[in-house]
Amino acid sequence: MNVLFISLGCDKNRVDSEVMMGVLVKAGHRLVDDEKEAEAVIVNSCCFIGDAKEESINTLLEMAELKTTAKLRKLIVTGCLAQRYSEEIQESIPEVDAIVGTTAFDDILDTLNCDDKKVYLKDLQRLVKTDADRLITGENYVSYLKIAEGCDKHCTYCIIPKVRGNYRSVPMEELIDEAEYLVSGGAREIILVAQETTVYGLDLYGKKSLHILLRKLSEIEELEWIRVMYCYPEEIYDELIEEMSTNNKVLHYIDMPVQHFSDRILKAMGRRTTGAEILGIVSKIREKIPDVALRTSLIAGFPGETEDDIDEMIECLKKVRFTRAGVFAYSKEENTAAALMDGQIPVRVKNQRRKRVMKSLMEISRQNGLEMIGKTIPVIVEGYMPDEEIYIGRSYMDAPGIDGQVFFESGEKLLSGDIVKVFITDSKEYDLIGEVTEDEFT
Repeated sequence: MNVLFISLGCDKNRVDSEVMMGVLVKAGHRLVDDEKEAEAVIVNSCCFIGDAKEESINTLLEMAELKTTAKLRKLIVTGCLAQRYSEEIQESIPEVDAIVGTTAFDDILDTLNCDDKKVYLKDLQRLVKTDADRLITGENYVSYLKIAEGCDKHCTYCIIPKVRGNYRSVPMEELIDEAEYLVSGGAREIILVAQETTVYGLDLYGKKSLHILLRKLSEIEELEWIRVMYCYPEEIYDELIEEMSTNNKVLHYIDMPVQHFSDRILKAMGRRTTGAEILGIVSKIREKIPDVALRTSLIAGFPGETEDDIDEMIECLKKVRFTRAGVFAYSKEENTAAALMDGQIPVRVKNQRRKRVMKSLMEISRQNGLEMIGKTIPVIVEGYMPDEEIYIGRSYMDAPGIDGQVFFESGEKLLSGDIVKVFITDSKEYDLIGEVTEDEFT
């Protein structure tokens, strides 16, 4: 069949999508980009927050129209929305032919072969395995490696444990094999992802083992950059910091979602740190890795939050000066503890507070950018703008799709995936400007 695959949501969902696409291609199905040519559409959905849920539903409704306007015979929904709202989807979108939960996507072939409408939901504690190679989407020089599934933290605002299950690490030997496959396909940068990466291996090996995984991955000869995402601050441990500081393939970049700095709000969120502990963790990391790029995510407008709490957050952000950061307005999700809390904040106020925090973050980003001028840093090439005769890339401080970019000139022709030294000559709000140089890194 001609299959159109639509992947929504996070990079972890993207990995699941690539696995499913690999299964389909191995079985002889054809992937198409034109919805008018699609005989089957698979939507790998997201429902982490309200906006993501709305996007997934609207996409399903839009694709459902193809049953009357084009060649569509099968409409299939997979992923978090499918897991969380299987009954509601059956009732409200009758055009959907199959619903595949987060741990059942190894049945994706059956959804195309089955004539009856069917719901595929399996044990949330299983790890999905297939015998097909992932079909890498996007540029092949950067790939995501999902090292675990699920989460044990149960933050009061988060639905993930209910749709993804408890934390399950992928065995290390499987990850090494997958990483070698990705590198053989051209990957020079591998990004480690999970709901939480820092407790990797605790369930399998009885101890945190992310530092061991990093060491083994760095032994893959043609792999040059390893980036680590989703490190819970309280789980960052000494051996991990040491490995990141001494392993020249592991980027000095830590994505560390802290969500807030007010102790009262952090406790209500079910987080396991205080504001002071977060500051201490940051200080410890920077003492060992002075040039580390720290990224975080924050939530504004959590139930019971006051303007004083936002003031405290902003003051702490000025102290920490995260290299990269994003802030979201709190999304009230049913079946979470936070949704039942008193002190729910109006949408208008949540958005105002988000804007206040963003304004502070923008000023911090501007200051950070100015401090980069005159430094030479490694940059991976992502493309070329012929009209302006300038290249686009990412520094070690920038994860794809969420952080800044580097715009730079080069006297020699470069290819996407090349890693070059760039001397920084100027900066914008989130981006840097420079030129290729032979000088040493500074």
